[in-house]
Amino acid sequence: MNNQNKLLDYGFSILLVWCFLWLPLMPAVAQSNGGTAQPEGAVAPATIETLISFIELRKELRKDIETLNRQLQSTGSDAEKARLRQQLESLENDLRATTRNFENIAAGVDITSLRGEPEEEFNLQQEVFALVRPAIDEMKEMTARVRQKSELKKRIAYYREQLPVVDEALNNLARVKQATKDQALLQSLSQIEEQWAKQQAFIQSELQGAQLQLNKLNAAETSLAEASQSYLKSFFQKRGLYLTIALLVVAAILLLSRLSASAMQRYIPGFRAKHRSFRVRLVELLQRMLTVLLAILGPMAVFYLVEDWVLFSLGILLLFGIAWTLRQALPRYWSQIHLFLNVGSVREGERIFMEGLPWRVEQINVYSTLVNPVAGISQRVPIDELVDLKSRPSQIDDPWFPCTQGDWVILSNGIRGKVTGISHELVQLVERGGARLTYQMTDFLAAAPRNLATNFRIKETIGLSYSLQKECTQTIPETLQNYLFERLHQEGYGEQLLNLRVEFEAANSSSLDIVVIADFKGELGDLYNRLRRAIQRGCVDACSEYGWEIPFPQLTLHGAVATTEPDGPDSSAVISKNSSRE
Repeated sequence: MNNQNKLLDYGFSILLVWCFLWLPLMPAVAQSNGGTAQPEGAVAPATIETLISFIELRKELRKDIETLNRQLQSTGSDAEKARLRQQLESLENDLRATTRNFENIAAGVDITSLRGEPEEEFNLQQEVFALVRPAIDEMKEMTARVRQKSELKKRIAYYREQLPVVDEALNNLARVKQATKDQALLQSLSQIEEQWAKQQAFIQSELQGAQLQLNKLNAAETSLAEASQSYLKSFFQKRGLYLTIALLVVAAILLLSRLSASAMQRYIPGFRAKHRSFRVRLVELLQRMLTVLLAILGPMAVFYLVEDWVLFSLGILLLFGIAWTLRQALPRYWSQIHLFLNVGSVREGERIFMEGLPWRVEQINVYSTLVNPVAGISQRVPIDELVDLKSRPSQIDDPWFPCTQGDWVILSNGIRGKVTGISHELVQLVERGGARLTYQMTDFLAAAPRNLATNFRIKETIGLSYSLQKECTQTIPETLQNYLFERLHQEGYGEQLLNLRVEFEAANSSSLDIVVIADFKGELGDLYNRLRRAIQRGCVDACSEYGWEIPFPQLTLHGAVATTEPDGPDSSAVISKNSSRE
């Protein structure tokens, strides 16, 4: 027991090694990306150069701010002042940011918190957008040409709608000028005409410019297939190496997972057992979950270390999509974890009812094995299909299936045949003579098959005359029993005969009925009807040998026949007729 606990602890240690698998690689990667390490206390030349560049930048910003202040004081236009104030505010923000960066780099630490400046309020939407923005920018760049064409087409359509309005306005102004000689009116109309003429020239120039740009785009445009091929080629030329490294990382994680699983199977006792303990199942579950987690985080770590933010953003978008898809499936996955640990509603070795049949849960895993031991069929089902089921311990006398392959059965409709095939969907029977019958599993079970494989009983009734009333209850049954016993042995059924009884059954209207009860072994199931005929034949032969009368049933018809004679009396007739039964 102590050795088993030690080996199980060894299994947990394997999982811990998995967790810290990437830690030794991080310093090497960081050193390769960060450049040559500097001695402690030394100032890097790059730091001095950066500080000098910040000083020069602050001088230029202050000079630009002074220039804008002079322009702001000298200008008299409100619109120009608003524009200059906006530029001035932007330059002041840049100056503050430059000063803050200069102080942080010179101090070697982030001293922003010492100034008491309020931190920006956390906004989840902005943070998420910042993470996925590189991927969105890549998509925008990919569709830039299409969006530009669409914008140009809108502008062209807008100017084409406006140009006829301007032309009509100028024509109307020309007609009004021709119709009047008033100098004041002509002067006003000329001013308006000059404004509209400028507007017409502006619209025509904008229309021609937009049309020219659209023509250039159409001339430089390639087919969709060529554009897609060019984009994919450029994409993989830039990022093919990173994608290859990410795939290699995933392959390495899967390989290490496979090796660790093999090690656990080899060194952990009971790992390959049919019914495993809870601790063994927990070790395997943690190993599988850790493999999935590392397979997801491995490529993301590669994209982060190589600073390819487009691939990193695409990975985040993919993870968000997966999380959004699985948000409603988490309770179901939690139930699957319970089943995997064999502490859920379905447990190994117990009995469940699924698809109209009882099954024994042979093994629970990602794909569980179900077995029907009597029908001889099994199936492998995903663990998800067991979530909504529940099992119970199986009892010794619990039925699993009405028959096995090779048994003879009689269905409720009287059809008798040998079971030659059993599957999940169909059951096939072969009748005497070779005719094959195929039933769906549900129809076969609904027909309540009577299995003749173990033992079976035949009950045959024979009627004797009332003249044998004194002998019919004792003497005749004993004599008939002895006679049938000898006949069945003579015909070769004696070894398979388990029990034979002949008893008085009932007094019917026209006969005294005697019943023959014979029990046979299941190996004679295929001769069921032949045995019935043999018993009937023996009964008739015994009646002939001992002179026992087999009566005919009496059928009496009563009816009144009216005469047509005027003075004759009424008459009636009673007709008695003997009839025989097949």
